[in-house]
Amino acid sequence: MSERNLFAQQRANRRRSALLVVVFVGFFAWIGFGADLILYLQTGATAASGGTAGRYVHTIPFVGMAVSLLALGTAWFSWRRGPKQILWATQASELIQPGAFEEQQLVNVVDEMAIASGLPRPKIWIVPDRDPNAFATGVDERHAHIVVTEGLLKALNRDQLQAVIAHEMAHIQNYDVKLMTLLAALVGVLALISEGVGRSLRHGSFNRRVGGKGGGGKKGGGALVLVLVVVWLVSVLLAPLVSRLLALAVSRKREYLADATAAQFTRNPGALAEALEAIEHAAAPTKLIKNGSAHLCIADPLGRRLTQKQGFVADLLATHPPMAVRIARLKQMAYQYDKTGVLPESV
Repeated sequence: MSERNLFAQQRANRRRSALLVVVFVGFFAWIGFGADLILYLQTGATAASGGTAGRYVHTIPFVGMAVSLLALGTAWFSWRRGPKQILWATQASELIQPGAFEEQQLVNVVDEMAIASGLPRPKIWIVPDRDPNAFATGVDERHAHIVVTEGLLKALNRDQLQAVIAHEMAHIQNYDVKLMTLLAALVGVLALISEGVGRSLRHGSFNRRVGGKGGGGKKGGGALVLVLVVVWLVSVLLAPLVSRLLALAVSRKREYLADATAAQFTRNPGALAEALEAIEHAAAPTKLIKNGSAHLCIADPLGRRLTQKQGFVADLLATHPPMAVRIARLKQMAYQYDKTGVLPESV
């Protein structure tokens, strides 16, 4: 992949990142202000049908304002605290003074790839897990972290480790870590809202509020309220699934770009192919990396049954693109580079 094509893809990914964040925040606003509209139509119809004088009419959209503030607060919190929460959840320890040979080699490789990428040197963390894996997190290139498992240090040789670190540096350079941390937080909040609405439905409290007496005073108004309630409920209840699928789709596309960028940094795509093969052949998932940060890893840490397959279901649900496809693309790049001395235009 040429630098011009690579940078074009990076710019396109940044535009998509901004658009996705706008869509997520907009969806929060729809959840809140949609509820306000339903309540306004319902309480207004009740009052118009001759209900008790002085009956409450919902005119101030406090639900929409509250939910929108929640969305903005979530974005701010994930921006400021998201990476630290991820590091804490994985039980990672910062590598400050390397002791063992593998740790010193890791420090050297990170220094090399920081120079190759032109990025500030990130902080280095190690997760006490025997399964080989790695990920990057952070809010920007000056506040970035690279995390590897103990198993990765033992499973890979120097060239393979360098390729994995280059892949993670690519995620930092391509602004992936910021977006994926933000998306993880937004997906989590959407899940909480959906669960709250689901509990209200199960307990009947929501039905009493929007479907109580007096709503049939105007047939047209009652029908409009019913349609709005159905659309609102479906969108709220399906929001966690749809948002998670969008986050996974973004993650899969970014893995291909990070693979190509890593090849640019190391000029050795074959080493990354070998590293991915070694990681893929590991017997067990990475136990200390949970579902909320799975999409950050270089390989699916939750079990690799889906990423070993291709097809609609795997494309829809897997956190990563098929490993066999990634390895094949990298080997093709290595073949062309060995033959011509030039990396191919596409990966």
